[in-house]
Amino acid sequence: MDVIADMLTIIRNGSKAKKSEVVVPYSKLKENILQVMKREGFITSFEVVKIEDKNFIKIFLGYDSKKKPIINNIVRISKPGRRIYTQKDDIVPVRRGLGISILSTSKGLMTDKEAIENNIGGEVICKIW
Repeated sequence: MDVIADMLTIIRNGSKAKKSEVVVPYSKLKENILQVMKREGFITSFEVVKIEDKNFIKIFLGYDSKKKPIINNIVRISKPGRRIYTQKDDIVPVRRGLGISILSTSKGLMTDKEAIENNIGGEVICKIW
């Protein structure tokens, strides 16, 4: 079971349904991905909540002034059955710079732009635009 793909699907569906918030089961990797998404402005915020002795992450989705979702689409790239890696020279902008790729590198999770600045490649987790 791909827990990252599940989280991305919940965010995508919640955004299309114009929900203000969605809840996903907690994991440290999910929290790190959400930190990158928040830093880049794709979500408003998130918080870890405890429900019946289990940790969950409540994600607050972002919308523009016309109530249009900030996230148009999220695509999982590297999957448990097929890992996708990229070298620093092969990183390409998402939607001509309108979106981001989230990469897992030896220096932690970062966007494609940060990976280029740090001169580092890694596993491509997902693309968001």
